[in-house]
Amino acid sequence: MRTVKMERGGESLITSKRGWPMRDTADGFIAHESDLGDVTATDLQAALRAYCKYMWGDPCGGEVDLAVADVPEEYLDDEAPPSGIAFSLNKGQLRLSLTVWLDDYLDEGYDDGEAEAYKESLTLMLERLGCELLHVGAHPNVGSAPPYFTEIHIRTPIRGKSLADMHAIGQDVLAFIDALQGGVLTRETAVSLLRAEKGDLLIGQPEGPWLDVKVDHYDLSGRTGKISLAQAVARFANAEHGGVIVVGMKAKKVPSGEIIKAVQPVPMDARMQRKYEIAIEQHLYPPPDYLNIELVPHGQGMLVVLSLPPQPEELKPFLVHGAIVDGSVEGAFISIVRRRGEASIPITAPSIHATMAAGRALLRRGEVRGLDDEN
Repeated sequence: MRTVKMERGGESLITSKRGWPMRDTADGFIAHESDLGDVTATDLQAALRAYCKYMWGDPCGGEVDLAVADVPEEYLDDEAPPSGIAFSLNKGQLRLSLTVWLDDYLDEGYDDGEAEAYKESLTLMLERLGCELLHVGAHPNVGSAPPYFTEIHIRTPIRGKSLADMHAIGQDVLAFIDALQGGVLTRETAVSLLRAEKGDLLIGQPEGPWLDVKVDHYDLSGRTGKISLAQAVARFANAEHGGVIVVGMKAKKVPSGEIIKAVQPVPMDARMQRKYEIAIEQHLYPPPDYLNIELVPHGQGMLVVLSLPPQPEELKPFLVHGAIVDGSVEGAFISIVRRRGEASIPITAPSIHATMAAGRALLRRGEVRGLDDEN
């Protein structure tokens, strides 16, 4: 028995729970999101094909969709506003269709690079889910000023899937798009996804100049782990763009570098935040501005997220008290590192000397006050 079918006359789709009416705009049907778990994607495809055959004499000859509403159930009718997620039939094949408002105007014929940036990021995210990005671009009713009405079409697996399964993919894409305003992920938007327990959406994203992941905690019971943590923070503090370190994610090597492979939360432990703070305080100088350490719940465990904005140039270089040389801790050493791409590089002796010489010259001319003067 089919979980949904077309009513004779094509005025609605019928499920075991209720009828889904034709929208008042007459361009498709409307369903309530609470109904989706009881309906299979293959049955909806068959019902929409039946509608196309009824209207145009060909099950693959027209286009029709089923939009989703998230209003209270008692208000579901032909005038209920769609939520931005729909299931559309195109050439007889069911696909996921999304509409969203963006600050960026996306048009393949308008070469500003934004459309390609969105495509690349969305493709990475969807490939992990076994889906394919078919189209992202300006809606026909896009408007002439931001925010711009934008449409996204996605091919998803439908066999053995409920509409709720497809709808969940749509919700993840909308959350990802919300974080992706500007075409590419940034430090701020990645942290927003992590805080919203959407860390899974970062799977497939590359480590790089501002992102580093680690599957396990730093071993803060000894100096080696504390120095390693301080060096990890210093790498981003000495770089241009700041960065994010996530503990509880696994990376894997690929020809282009490393990408995030999986989320593997560490056990929930509220004490870890203070332990991280103390280790950094003990081994990193000067203290970075606005370093934020958060314990973000994820499933039954948590992620440790260290987020660091770009640092003032006058604070650089950030120094790590202690170094790891040939696997051994040298407590009297000072190490200075920075991030470049997904690798770490040492700050060279000439650059350190040049910074110190410039500072001394300014002090000698009285253009920079000493610490005693500031106090």
